[in-house]
Amino acid sequence: MSPAGIVVHPHPTLAHVACVTLSQAAKLNAISRAMWRALRETFEGWAEREPALRCVLVRGEGGTFAAGADIEEFPSFRFDEEALREYHEGLIAPALHAMLACDVPIVAQIEGACVGGGLEIAACCDLRIAGESARFGAPIARLGFPMAPDELAVVVRAAGFATAAELLLEARLLDASTALARGLVHRVVADAEVAREAEATTARIAALAPLAARANKRTLRVLAQGRLPDEGERREHFAYAASADHREGIEAFLGKRAPTFQGR
Repeated sequence: MSPAGIVVHPHPTLAHVACVTLSQAAKLNAISRAMWRALRETFEGWAEREPALRCVLVRGEGGTFAAGADIEEFPSFRFDEEALREYHEGLIAPALHAMLACDVPIVAQIEGACVGGGLEIAACCDLRIAGESARFGAPIARLGFPMAPDELAVVVRAAGFATAAELLLEARLLDASTALARGLVHRVVADAEVAREAEATTARIAALAPLAARANKRTLRVLAQGRLPDEGERREHFAYAASADHREGIEAFLGKRAPTFQGR
C-alpha cells in the first residue's frame, strides 16, 4: 500500500493504459483525507502531462471498490462547521472535479462495496463494469448527515434524480442487477470476470483514436451542462481535421485495413 492509499502505475500488459488502485484493503478501501488529496493530484492535468495516455482503469484492492469514507477520521473535524465544509468542498469536491475534467477515458472496475465516497468516485468514471455481487449506495443518513451538494451533483449525473433520492432518503443499497437496470452501471458480469471485462474495455478504448476520445469527452462535459458548445469550443473540436489520426482512420477504412493511431 502506498502511504496515501492510492497506487498509480502503468498497466502491465496494455500500452497507453494507467491503473489507479484504491489501496486501503484493511478498511475495505475506505477513503482517507490523504487518499482524496492523492486522487486530485493524480487526475489534475493528467491528460496534459501524459499526452500518450489513452485510458485509465480505476479499481479497488482486495475485491472491494470502496466502502465509503474513512469514518475513523471523522471525530477530528466533522463537528466543526468550517472544518466540515473544507473537507467536502476543499478536499472531496476538487478530487471529483479533477476526475470529471480529465480528457482521458476512465473505466471503473467495481467489485464488492461501492458506497458513499466510492460511489462518488465511480460516478466520475465514463464506463462502469460491475461484478454480480457488487452493491451501490450512500447510507450516510444512518450516520446522521446528508450528502454535500457538489458530491450529490456528481451522483445525480450518473444515477439520475430518482435513484439518488432513493439511495439517500432510504439509505438503500442497490444490487448490481438493479444498478444496471437504472443505468448506474454499464455492464454486469460474473465476479470472476470483472477484471477481465474491465481490462478488455480499456483495451478497446486504447486501440481507438485517442484524439477522438478526448474530443468526445469534452463535448459530453458541455452537453452535461445542458448547453451546446460555444464558438471557441467548436473551433477546438474541429481542429482534429488536419490530424494524422483522422487521416489514418479514413485511409485505413478505404484501404480495408486496421488503423494504427498515434495520438496526433
